[in-house]
Amino acid sequence: MSRGKTTPSAPEVWIFVEGGGSTREVQAALRLGFSNLFTKALGTRRKPSVIVSGGRDQAFKEWQRALKTNPEKLSLLLVDSEGPVPEGAAPWACLQARTGDTHWSKPQGTTDDQLHLMVQAMEAWFFADRDALLRFYGKDFQPGALPARQDVENIPKPELAKALAHASRDTTKGSYTKHHGFALIGQIDPAKLRAASPWAARFFDHLLALCPAR
Repeated sequence: MSRGKTTPSAPEVWIFVEGGGSTREVQAALRLGFSNLFTKALGTRRKPSVIVSGGRDQAFKEWQRALKTNPEKLSLLLVDSEGPVPEGAAPWACLQARTGDTHWSKPQGTTDDQLHLMVQAMEAWFFADRDALLRFYGKDFQPGALPARQDVENIPKPELAKALAHASRDTTKGSYTKHHGFALIGQIDPAKLRAASPWAARFFDHLLALCPAR
């Protein structure tokens, strides 16, 4: 079989990700970041396609559209939880209980495994690998300004970007911005992320099961 082709028993995986703004240039940066992260997580396994969709509602709509127009693909949705997730909560029930996401009903024929959450937002994943933050920002980065806790999913969302901006304010790159995040996501260690975030571990376990070795 030629490189990159799929087998009938292993459908191609598409991952719809929220974020990336509204321009193709910015979305390309986030797509590259997630692609780099997945490449590190999957090694020589077949890689999923990353579709960056802008806002979370747009990601939800594009994912729903793909379910209808490309049913031969295995489409996953990866979005911020936007808040804490109770232990044992199902992902769809968690989002439906959140103000603003009450219209997020699980489409017929899909499974809980097709919805994955970054708890409580993508920035929480950066706290799992502080060495990556130091490499990215350089010597003037202040890790002591970050929350000390290792359970990154329990860092309140409002504190995430605020703490990153404070810790990076004196670096040559300047205070943290979303654009920094698009590069950082591809530089963190998936093993450290799995250890710090049970929801990230759930996502990578599912991805490993879906993406066979080549």
